[in-house]
Amino acid sequence: MSGKNPDYVQMDALVALKIIKHCQEAEGTGNSSLVQGVLLGLVESDSKCLEVTNCFPHPKHNDDDESFDEAIYQVEMMRKLRHVNIDHLHVGWYQSSYFGMYFNRALLDSQYSYQNSIKESIVIIYDPLRTSKGHLALKALRLSPMMMDLYKENVFTADKMAESKINFENIYEEVPIVVKNSHLMNALCCEMEDRNEENNSFPFLDLATGPVLEKNLKLLIECVDELNTDVNRFFGYQRQSIKQKQAIQQHVAKRDAENNQRINRGEDPLPDEDLNKLFKPLPPHQRYDALLWSSQINCYTEQISNFATQSFGKLFITDSLQSNTE
Repeated sequence: MSGKNPDYVQMDALVALKIIKHCQEAEGTGNSSLVQGVLLGLVESDSKCLEVTNCFPHPKHNDDDESFDEAIYQVEMMRKLRHVNIDHLHVGWYQSSYFGMYFNRALLDSQYSYQNSIKESIVIIYDPLRTSKGHLALKALRLSPMMMDLYKENVFTADKMAESKINFENIYEEVPIVVKNSHLMNALCCEMEDRNEENNSFPFLDLATGPVLEKNLKLLIECVDELNTDVNRFFGYQRQSIKQKQAIQQHVAKRDAENNQRINRGEDPLPDEDLNKLFKPLPPHQRYDALLWSSQINCYTEQISNFATQSFGKLFITDSLQSNTE
């Protein structure tokens, strides 16, 4: 592989259909958990395009099944695909996500592991609920270089994050996705479009403002509450730190005064003492959770803004259609 970050992702339509089918099959079995899988493709040395040409899902297995090894399963699948002359290079993974809930420790840990071993690796986030409303919700993400460096050190204090210039907006880098259709896929899309015109149905005018906006607002409120709780913990840490510093200063001033008195009396000063033993240093407060909650809040607000903008456009269209029919 080239080792350079791709400027865009070219995904075959078959890959998108496989991801959608994987989610639908999981929902059909009553399993509401998130689905994951492996992305396969290639990166040309003289190209800034990451091609995703195939994928396969992670199999279902019980946590108690110790005989199953996911890494061995992936290696065996890629070996078999290579034998049938199908692209078998590992270029990332995909995961389903509802309402953009992908700012969590598990996803960051997985993406860091992928990206640390294969620099070009991406994660494709698929939202089946938004797709059911008429918008193909596929998003390709990768950790930013600043986040990779900070994650490698695993120190998420406020000072370290300020030094690394990490905030809720630059955890991920979004890579544009271009869906490549074959001629047969284009013919199928044209046929489906003709059928929709014959049925005279207008699903694209479905507003769906009630359930979608309500759910987004509920999730946003929950995130704000979690962020507020973490902020209160951070303020508590700051108060304890200030009290400890004041106690250390008072102890040092009292000891200096006592040593001056001993010197004036001709006595030897007190021996030096380890302040860390007398005043146990407070463990630094990690701002990792606050960073994730802030990023998730930003994601929800963007989704609400985009969805409201689209809904207003549909409202104006339907209002014009109603006025013309009257």
